[in-house]
Amino acid sequence: MSTQATIEDKLRALEPAFLAVENESHRHNVPPNSETHFKVTLVSSRFEGLMPVKRHQQVYALLADELAGPVHALALHLFTPDEWEASGRSRPDSPDCRGGGQS
Repeated sequence: MSTQATIEDKLRALEPAFLAVENESHRHNVPPNSETHFKVTLVSSRFEGLMPVKRHQQVYALLADELAGPVHALALHLFTPDEWEASGRSRPDSPDCRGGGQS
């Protein structure tokens, strides 16, 4: 199973109303076909009443093995259903890679 598929599978434990896992590795200085940089957009009623740091902690706990291994970067955009609707069902674009610390 690919790293992306594993992430998607594990995040289903949060019962998402919407889930998008995007492999953004191609935007970074890594070998072709890498699975090291991901953006996750997840909408779940399980985030109701939780501050952002608590939401992130839930995701980190589910993805502990991936974060200790192949995943180098994980951008998280975590919403309750009401927040997702208020955002216009959008999340920020990822910034371009700065080339491994180059200015």
